[in-house]
Amino acid sequence: MRLKYLLPAIAFLSSVVVSTNAQTTSSTKSYTQAVPGSNQTYAMVAIPGGTYLMGSPATEKGRNADEGPQHNVQIEPFYMGQYEVTWDLYDLFAFTNMEKEMAAKYTEADANLAKTDATTRPSPPYVDMSFGMGRAGYPAINMTQYAAIKFCAWLYAKTGVFYRLPTEAEWEYACRANTTTPYSFGADVKKLGEYAVFTGNSDGGYKKVGTKKPNPFGLYDMHGNVMEWTKDQYIDDYYKQVASGKVKAPFAPTTTLYPNSVRGGSWDDEAVILRSAARTPSAPAWKVLDPQSPKSDWWLTSASFVGFRLVRPAKAPSEEDIKAYYGIKPIKDY
Repeated sequence: MRLKYLLPAIAFLSSVVVSTNAQTTSSTKSYTQAVPGSNQTYAMVAIPGGTYLMGSPATEKGRNADEGPQHNVQIEPFYMGQYEVTWDLYDLFAFTNMEKEMAAKYTEADANLAKTDATTRPSPPYVDMSFGMGRAGYPAINMTQYAAIKFCAWLYAKTGVFYRLPTEAEWEYACRANTTTPYSFGADVKKLGEYAVFTGNSDGGYKKVGTKKPNPFGLYDMHGNVMEWTKDQYIDDYYKQVASGKVKAPFAPTTTLYPNSVRGGSWDDEAVILRSAARTPSAPAWKVLDPQSPKSDWWLTSASFVGFRLVRPAKAPSEEDIKAYYGIKPIKDY
C-alpha cells in the first residue's frame, strides 16, 4: 500500500455561510491566456460563485473520515484552467533556454515580451521527470507544491495576470459543478472510464489532457489523469474544526512541508480515490528516490501521479497580497 493513501498563508479565503443549496451567479467570461514569446496558450473557464456542501455524506461508498462532517461553504467567482498544466507550458518555466528558443521562433514583438524575468526557476532534474510517458500535450508531473506556486509567479511575470493554486474548497466546488453525487457525472462507477483516466483504463501511464468527457462546468480531467496540488495544508480533522467554528474558513495555510493536499486521483488510482470529495495528503515517500541532501525544493522523484491546474480569482488581490503569495519560501526537506 503506497504512503499516499495513508491519512496521516494567507489571503484569498472563502467564508463559511449557512446555505443548503448551490446557488451560482457570475459575470465572468471564459478566455484563453496567451504566453508572450511562445505559441503556448492556456484556456481558463469562468466558474460562477455560489454556495455548496463541502465533503461527503456518511453514507457515500468509500468515504473516509477526513471528508466530514459536510459543511456549507461560499465560493467567490473565479477562473479555473480547463486542463491540467502540460509539459509544453511548464517546460517554458522550468528551462530558460527553451523559453529563449521559443521566443526566437516568433515575431520580434513577441520576442521582446519574452524578456528574461527575475522569477526563480527549478534546478535541472537528473532524470526525465515525465518518465517516458509522454510530453507534448501531456500533463506536467513530479513538481513540488512550491514549484507549482513559483510557476504561477513566472506566469504572472509574463502576462501581468495573477494566477495561483486553488484552495481545496475551490477545487471541490469546481469538480462537483453543482452536483452532489460521488462523481460529477453521478454515482455509477461504470461510467468513470468515460470521464477519467484511472487504473482501470490507463495502461500504466497518464494520457494527453482532455481525452475524456468534461464535467458540467466544462473542466477536463478533474477526475483522474493526475492528482492536482491545492494551496492547502492537509489536516485530517479540518472539516470538524470548520463545522465547530474553531476556524472560520475552509482554507488551511501551509506551515509545514508535509502533508499538503492534492485532489482528484490519478492514472494510478482506484475509482474510490477519484471521487469529488476524496482528499489525499502528500508524503515524504514522494521524494524517496531523490539522492540530494537536502532533497530538492523543486522536484518529486516518486510522484508521477501529481500535477496541477491554475486558478485566477475574479477579484484581483492587491499587489501586496500577490507579492506575499509568490514570495513563499521553500520549507526544507532534510
